[in-house]
Amino acid sequence: MERLHVTDVAPRDGLQNQSVPVGTDGKLQLIERLAAAGVASVEVTSFVSPKAVPQMADAGDLLPLVQQRLPALRTSVLVPNLTGLQRARAAGAREIAVVLSATETMNRKNINMGLEQAAEVSEQTVQAALAAGLRARAYVAVAFECPFEGETPLDRVVALARRMAAAGAQEIVIADTIGAASPAMVRDRLGALRQAVAAERLAIHLHDTRGMAVANAWAAVEAGVRRFDASVGGIGGCPFAPGAAGNLATEDLVLLAHRCGFETGIDLDALLDAVDHAQALLQRPLGGRSSAWLRGQRAKRQPA
Repeated sequence: MERLHVTDVAPRDGLQNQSVPVGTDGKLQLIERLAAAGVASVEVTSFVSPKAVPQMADAGDLLPLVQQRLPALRTSVLVPNLTGLQRARAAGAREIAVVLSATETMNRKNINMGLEQAAEVSEQTVQAALAAGLRARAYVAVAFECPFEGETPLDRVVALARRMAAAGAQEIVIADTIGAASPAMVRDRLGALRQAVAAERLAIHLHDTRGMAVANAWAAVEAGVRRFDASVGGIGGCPFAPGAAGNLATEDLVLLAHRCGFETGIDLDALLDAVDHAQALLQRPLGGRSSAWLRGQRAKRQPA
């Protein structure tokens, strides 16, 4: 049976924009629950400015704890530049991710750089990570639509993906940062991207702003992509992108995969335990579109 590979980004992209502070122990317990459910890859944190993203201020403490408790878990961390890479290396990072937005304005809002400078910094950071023996992922953000510039030109997305692949990033993550994509756009863009980057190196990161994340995920599957970001409970949103709602919920993606004959290695009942923990941390209800049904099915299986 063919496999879909899932990276849960809740501890980083999910929590980074939440108004309720989440402590290191709470984040660690969330990651432990994800691992217990069979999630094999987690984006743990980001080594960005604590002033810009206070929720990630404990990155240097959290990452070593996760790797000590869960040595078999694939852990990645976001780094914005070479300084962030240095901090990540000092904390024992094994894999990093850079985020390169595909528009001039989004880069200036996000990292206070123009597009060309941001691309150069991303290249340098990926190459330095590889030289240090780390793995590297590269996000191409606002790859469908930018909140400031509108629809992002496809040729620019393809050029940036090719550039990050040439820099050596093992995984190129095409990000629908504000959830503006449609299945037709996903199909067309991934079809073009597969001409520039090998399918096994492509991943997709979806948001559910317009209620189409699951449909977009299936379009990506049909386009040959087998690597997905998702966030347990659907939590998430970019602090620098107006209108960026929650991520594609991990439970929705896993249910889609299992119902369509793909393996993920993830147990849905156990994944709901992670959703429960995230709800307690954030003090509000969470869950993807399938959550109520999944909870009902779990209740039926539990002894009276």
